[in-house]
Amino acid sequence: MTGGPLVVLVGPMGSGKSTVGGLLADRLGVPYRDTDADIVAAEGRAIADIFVDEGEPHFRELERQAVAAAVAEHTGVLALGGGAVLDAGTRALLAGLPVAYLSMDVEEAVRRVGLGAARPLLAVNPRRQWRELMEARRPLYTEVARVEVATDARTPEEVAQAVLDALELKDV
Repeated sequence: MTGGPLVVLVGPMGSGKSTVGGLLADRLGVPYRDTDADIVAAEGRAIADIFVDEGEPHFRELERQAVAAAVAEHTGVLALGGGAVLDAGTRALLAGLPVAYLSMDVEEAVRRVGLGAARPLLAVNPRRQWRELMEARRPLYTEVARVEVATDARTPEEVAQAVLDALELKDV
């Protein structure tokens, strides 16, 4: 099987991309890959440490490279980091691919991730920062997505089924 990932998941931190991605991969009988995990493995340190030590621009370059490699190599379910869509080249790579945007509101984000210190872009006034990030990123998520699946008040299993239904994919 060639032609890129079977499913690409985008969305904000805490939207369930990793959890739902794993479920989708299991249900579709394909491998799962997460570009954030690729970066951590390649760099040997946490993303928060990369932000602190090298800065966001350096991390975004690593992310751009990781996404390009994954889109070229991976044929299963692929989850991208929350900010991957900020790069125009990444958005161009995603054109025509089966991209699902996992959306949620700020209250759901607070409930799921607590908007804590492990999230470097949310270190000060996390609720306001999250809203500002989403104002900037929501149009980019919708630009690259073939479908949008709301995750609020849904279990990961329900979200996975909604993605399968929206993309008209059959599980194995």
